[in-house]
Order: sequence, then structure tokens, then C-alpha cells
Amino acid sequence: MNANKYVFSQVTSFLPQRFFNRLVSKYDDRTKNWKFSHWNQMLALILGQLIGCASLRELVGTINANSKMSYHLGLGKNLIDLKTFSIANKVRDVKIFEQYAFYMIDIAQKKLSFKDFCLHGKFYAIDSTTIDLCMSVFEWANFRSTKSGIKIHTQIDLATKIPTFYRITNANIHDTKGMDFIEIEPLACYVFDRGYFDLNRLYKINLTNAFFIIREKGLPDYEIISGEDLLENDDNILRDQTIRFTGNRNRDNYPSELRRIVYYALELKRTFVYYTNNFYLKANEIALLYKNRWQVELFFKWIKQYLKVKTFWGTSENAVRIQIHIAIITYCLINIIKNDLKLKGTIIDTMRIIGNSSFVSTSIMELFTPCKR
Repeated sequence: MNANKYVFSQVTSFLPQRFFNRLVSKYDDRTKNWKFSHWNQMLALILGQLIGCASLRELVGTINANSKMSYHLGLGKNLIDLKTFSIANKVRDVKIFEQYAFYMIDIAQKKLSFKDFCLHGKFYAIDSTTIDLCMSVFEWANFRSTKSGIKIHTQIDLATKIPTFYRITNANIHDTKGMDFIEIEPLACYVFDRGYFDLNRLYKINLTNAFFIIREKGLPDYEIISGEDLLENDDNILRDQTIRFTGNRNRDNYPSELRRIVYYALELKRTFVYYTNNFYLKANEIALLYKNRWQVELFFKWIKQYLKVKTFWGTSENAVRIQIHIAIITYCLINIIKNDLKLKGTIIDTMRIIGNSSFVSTSIMELFTPCKR
């Protein structure tokens, strides 16, 4: 079926085009009638992510150099003008690409929600990453006297490894304020690093019948209600205590009891202290969930290293935001393809093989089938 189709054309066939067209029709965009459509723009940007273009000029040059196959790649019949592409990134409504990214997230979540995980339930890791920008070029993103930057606040599903929510802000927005963006699900568990240690906000999570796990920050005063040292525990749990904060400010911000777990990571030869309002899971399961929080760090590493986010193809805020949304769309798209075609190997290998073979006329399945000598 895909014998005469280019690999990139097969990749984009997994994108729901009708939904994208409905999104475009909702917005009164003066560029709707351009020959270089919104759909052409998104596909071109996805192609740039896959083949690893360092600049918009390189992307346009690559597409035009392969103009004979441009129509069959879904990029239109005409040559792409660099200035037109740049203006499109600058003026087209970023909400179209943002909403489409969340639609792709929803599809990927549903397809991968059946993946096995070490525990039963909904578990999310919350974190953010800062992307530094040149102050003289990206003046709209100033957050220090000598630096510009943006921050991506992300909530990732620990089972599917797909971000279920993200928000792009200026880099001066503190992580604790990023907690206000989250829609808390009852009975779900949220795993935070100690940069999110805000007892007032954590108590709001507790009041919504949800759970949290967070590393200790500083040395807060507390009293032990129950629990004792477990120095001979096989799971490297040194303490599992029920405590209550005694400091005036901490006690007012979090008046309920908390669980305090001290865990010794043998491979790192260091001790971690966790606070949680979950009294149902075992102590070693709490430690395991926090260890899995590293999935969000891997996602940031993937986004920065293997998708073009640190090198932006435009200097306007609109262009930067569109490129980040396209990176999220590409990440979800590759995960969907890997799941539907049951491709083996890592997500990085999958993207690398597909990206390097974008202009090849063969089946995606053949790319991942070892040739017999």
C-alpha cells in the first residue's frame, strides 16, 4: 500500500487533517487564502524537526531542492518562499498550533494508556525547563538584566511518558506559580521536585482528594506522631514516619498530618527525604515513584537535543511558540507511529531512522525490518 509513497508522506498520514482544518476555520486569519497554507506550514515545520534543520533558511532550501517530490510530500505544488514562511511564523495565530498539539497529546495518551506500569493508578511528574535566549535578539523574553529566556512547565504521565499538559511562560515565572496551571485530578498522584515546595499549594492538592510526593527543602520543624527508624530494612527505607509541622508558618500552610520517608539510594550513595499525603502506598513504592520522576527530565532532554527547540527558526514570540508546539506535535506523532506499527527500539532511534529516510520511497515497516543477506 505504501510502496510508492515517500516516508514523510506516510508519517503525515497519521495526522488528523480534518480536525486541523476545522481549527483554522475558527480563526479569522488574513493569511487563510495564501498558497502556502497553514497545513503546508505545519508539515514543513515537522519535516524540519525530523531531518534536524538548524535554520529556516536550511529548511526552505532543502524543501525547494526536492521540489519534484514536494506535492507528494504534502507541501504543495509551489516553491516555498523564505520571506513568506518567515511572515507566516510571525503572524499566524499560535492558538491553532497549540490546540492541535493538545489534540495530538490526547490521541497519544489514549493509544499508550494501556502500557504496563509498576503501579496501578494515575501518576504524573511535574517539572519545568528553561531555554536561554539571546537578549539582543529576543528582547520580548527578558527576565534578567543580561539574559532572556522562556520556561516550559510540563506535566508528564509516568506510564505513557507523554506530556498531558504544558504551558510556555517567561523564564521569570517561578516553579511554584506553575503549580497553579495544573488541573488537579482526584485520586491522581503528582510527583514534584523540591523546587515546588510550597505547603499552601500542596495542601490545596490534599483538599481535592489527590496525592503528592515531594522532596524535602530546607529543614522544616516538625513533630513525630508515629513511626520509627527502620535501619535493617531490605528496601533501603531508613524512616517511615507520620509527622506534623510545628513551625508557625508551615503549620498554618499545612495543618494536616504528613508522611515523611527517608530513603537511601544505594546506587547514588545518598539519602533522600520525601513528604507525601499518601498513606496507602508502601514506602518503597513512594521512593520508586520519585525515581520515575526522571521521565520528565528525559522528555526535556529529548525536546532539546533531538527536536529543534534550542535553535529557533524565528525571533518573534509567535514564531518561538509555534516551533515549541510543533516539537510537541512531532513527539506525539512519532510515539503514535511507533505504537500503531509496533516498531521496536527507542523513540530516539525511531525518529532518527524516519528522519533520515523522509525522502525515500519505501514502507516505514521496511525501514525497521532487518535485511536478509
